Formats: sequence, structure tokens, C-alpha cells
Amino acid sequence: MSAPKRIDPRLFQGGFQLFFLTYGLLFLNWGLPWQHCFFSIGGCLAGQYLAESARKRRWLPLRGAEGFAHWGLSALISAFSLCLLLRTNGWTTSLLAALLTVGSKYLFRYKGAHLFNPSAFGIAATVLLTNDAWLSPGQWGSGAVLFFLILTLGTIVVTRVQQLDVSLAFLAAFAGLLAWRQLWVLGWPLDHFLHSLATGSLLLFSFFMISDPRTSPAHPAARVLWGGITGALAFYGVSFLWMHYSPLYALLLTAPLVPLLNYLLAANRFTWKKPELTTNETPIKI
Repeated sequence: MSAPKRIDPRLFQGGFQLFFLTYGLLFLNWGLPWQHCFFSIGGCLAGQYLAESARKRRWLPLRGAEGFAHWGLSALISAFSLCLLLRTNGWTTSLLAALLTVGSKYLFRYKGAHLFNPSAFGIAATVLLTNDAWLSPGQWGSGAVLFFLILTLGTIVVTRVQQLDVSLAFLAAFAGLLAWRQLWVLGWPLDHFLHSLATGSLLLFSFFMISDPRTSPAHPAARVLWGGITGALAFYGVSFLWMHYSPLYALLLTAPLVPLLNYLLAANRFTWKKPELTTNETPIKI
């Protein structure tokens, strides 16, 4: 009997993101324009399909080994990130964000892999290049139910791809430095500190963006170091530059460190593809 087929972890991540998006629309009353979601998702999927087809110089099929699961799942996850975190005043800006997101995968590459987290780059570039886009960290509120829900589901997602260490390293550095400044230096009350951490945007970033296995270091020690550096930069942006979405910019600033850390601490690179059996291997029978 052949071994059970491994479920692609991107299905878990995309499903949870879709759940969060539905939660925001139905229970938090975001009032998100349908055009933003339509052009964010459609733009990412169409852009990814065209780019991959151009790279391979043929039209890719929608099914099979090179079908949607091969080229579309990652693009869909990036699109959901745009829907969850980015806000625009028009569909053209939403489409631009989608194209910048996909384009960053092909424009900024090192040794066959994209350098920046695609959705982080697309969001930041759209905000910086236009006066028509922004992030809304407070849209999630700070309710305890949402806090524990995102923490639980996010943990499930990152453990499916074995990236929990980088998420915890980021949160430990960010929360530790924030506690030192707010509680020790400024003498603010504990509830203010807890309120600063119990936000949906921060937790979504920690468990769905910085944990991207394709743009984080391969070695566990390198991931912990890199996550800590990113958390420290995010703390500086929040505390001294008053940038409430500084984790996203910190992620982009530390992205060039990933190739260096991969060189210093070599390890097998992560791949979404299921490992193929060599000629000397046989399927495990039970």
C-alpha cells in the first residue's frame, strides 16, 4: 500500500487567510470594496500565469503537474495578503499592487529564488509610489478571541512548513524590546503593552508573512537570528519613527541578509514540491 499523499501546506495557509478575510467582512464590518479583492486576486493570478508561461515559453496547463497547484497557489496566498492588509482608493491601484507583487518574484532574484516576500514588496511599493494606498493596522481591533484564534491557526500553518522558529524569534525580539521600553523606560501600564501586541495585523504578519519558507533562511539558527534582527528593526520603527506598519518595512530591509545567512549557515533549501524518489528508493509499504 502506497504512502498517503501529503497535503500541500499552502492549502492550509490560503484557507486560513480566506477565513480571516471572511471574518473581517462579516463580523468586523470592514466595508471592503469588491473591486479591491477582485483586482488583487485576479491581478496576482493572471500576472503569475503570464509570467510563468513567458518564462517557460509556452502556455501552462490549468491541471496536472504544471497546473494551478504549481503556479497559482503561491500567487493566491499573496493576493489574500493584499486583501487583508492593503487598502486603496481605486481598482487601478489594487491592480498595480498585484502586478508589483508578482513582478518582484521575477525582477529580484538570487540563485534561482526571489529575494523579497512578494506581498510585502507589493504593499510597500504601492504605498511609497502612490498617494492612493495605505495600511490599516487597527482594522482588526484587539479582542482576545481574535488574538487566540490567529495565534492558534497561525501556529498550525507555520508548523506545517517548519518555520515556527522564525515567527517566535521575531515576536520575542519585538515584544521583548517593546516591553523594555513601555514598561521599564516609560513606565506605562501593563494593559497598554498587551494592547500593542494583541492586534490581528501583527499576528498575521508574524505567522503568514515573515514565516514564508521561500524568503527566509534555510538553517534554523539563521532563521532565529534573522527573525530577531527583523523584530528589533520593527521595534525601532514603531517606537521611534511612529510607523505602525514597520514590521513590513523591516522585513524588506532584512531580506538581503537571507542569501548571506544561507551562505554562512548552509542547509537544504525549502521547496513546495514533493521530493521525488531516487532510483535506489522504493515507496514505503504498510
